[in-house]
Amino acid sequence: MMVFCMDDMVSQDHLLRLIDRAIDWSFIYDLVEGRYCHDNGWPSMDPVMLIKIPFIQYLFGIQSMRQTIREIEVNVAYRWS
Repeated sequence: MMVFCMDDMVSQDHLLRLIDRAIDWSFIYDLVEGRYCHDNGWPSMDPVMLIKIPFIQYLFGIQSMRQTIREIEVNVAYRWS
């Protein structure tokens, strides 16, 4: 069994790191706060991830959402973001 830190797997000058330093994604939580029920239903996906997934798709020219999800499953930098 190997233990590693995903943060160490993505280079410091990777485009997604630069974007993450430039954008404070926390504003998204305020925008969607009234849309989520805290005590009813299934746990939701993190709203920031729901924004970042199509952002990655557009940024890297991935043609479909299914392909984007497959790419996120195997690309450490995409998973890191």
